Amino acid sequence: MPISGGDNINIISKLFKSRAEPKNSFFGNTYSFFFGNTTSGKTVNERTAMQTTAVYACVRILAETIASLPLHTYRYTEGGKQKAREHPLYNLLSNAPNPEMTSFVFRETLMGHLLLWGNSYSQIIRDGRGKVIALYPLLPDKMTVNRSEKGEIYYLYNKEGKEYILTKDEVLHIPGLGFDGLIGYSPIAMAKNAIGMAIATEEYGAKFFANGANPGGVLEHPGVVKDPQRIRDSWNAVYQGTSNAHRIAVLEEGMKFQSIGIPPEQAQFLETRKFQTEEICRIFRIPPHLIGDLERATFSNIEHQSISFVVHTIRPWLVRIEQSINKSLFSESEKKEYFVSFVVEGLLRGDYESRMRGYSIGIQNGFMSPNDVRSLENMNPIPDEEGGNTYMVNGNMLKLKDVGAYVKENSGGEDNKEILELD
Repeated sequence: MPISGGDNINIISKLFKSRAEPKNSFFGNTYSFFFGNTTSGKTVNERTAMQTTAVYACVRILAETIASLPLHTYRYTEGGKQKAREHPLYNLLSNAPNPEMTSFVFRETLMGHLLLWGNSYSQIIRDGRGKVIALYPLLPDKMTVNRSEKGEIYYLYNKEGKEYILTKDEVLHIPGLGFDGLIGYSPIAMAKNAIGMAIATEEYGAKFFANGANPGGVLEHPGVVKDPQRIRDSWNAVYQGTSNAHRIAVLEEGMKFQSIGIPPEQAQFLETRKFQTEEICRIFRIPPHLIGDLERATFSNIEHQSISFVVHTIRPWLVRIEQSINKSLFSESEKKEYFVSFVVEGLLRGDYESRMRGYSIGIQNGFMSPNDVRSLENMNPIPDEEGGNTYMVNGNMLKLKDVGAYVKENSGGEDNKEILELD
């Protein structure tokens, strides 16, 4: 377990001091039976799945995207919300949750755990007054969630062969999709057959090219072969493999080589690999173009796919993380005043021309000021005396019933009599 140094050594030692185990625990998060061999014959778990390029790419995209978003602590105000920079959690969540990690690395680690194991656990380090001073990630495969006979949740962490009991106030637990509301289930375990097939097709392709990208064949001999194994081995030693491709074969004693064609179902393994990539994208709800599959991507739909990715993929994870942090890291009295929230507006921005057109509409119709726009574009504000915070509307817009009076007032009367009759 990481040590935060100095004064926190005693705190961590105290937290990991063995307690009396609650009696008659009746619930655990053991779901290892979901893992193991698949119908494809390949063993799938969190680590073997990450060796598949599509799984690695999906996990990396989600983890890095969410880790890169600003995460701020806010205070409720009469006008909405305001950043609470004075709160201790502001610096922990935005900059460094512990002396060894940046906020990016910490959240990237938590998202990796969520996407692979379905759960994210972090130890909460508090000072003597109960204030949170550090957060350290814990490995999900070392953690078990249980209930005592009184119904209280507690966490059992296995570290170097020893088990430590942590209360719910000492663990920041972010569960993924689950069946009981207590723990999440691993997406890898739920979709192990699809991932196992991806591993199998990848292995098939590797072996196919290791054999020189050629199928097997038959050596025909006009007579009786006394030692066929010796002939087979000598042939493979000289001609098998990519390094021996295009070598000229020398056949003796009337021998002939007859190539065997590739069966159609084996010849389609590239299409199968492509389909399995789409299957894995479906598991993680990732648009295929984000992991390099541009077959169905066009210039006209990529922007909309990216916005859909934020709304339908990123946002549910953000809400899950925000609500878990608000529940575990704030006291009951603080929950009425403070909350944490990600900033996602930057991901929803369109191209430059579309943004400028939208800002123009906002300023002309009075629901945005120039400084509102400059803030969204990360630009310094304009001083108040220069109209930076002024809300304006287009003065040429009139109610339809006032059009006649306006024309009469500005025309001088008789010359525009026909126009006036329209009123």
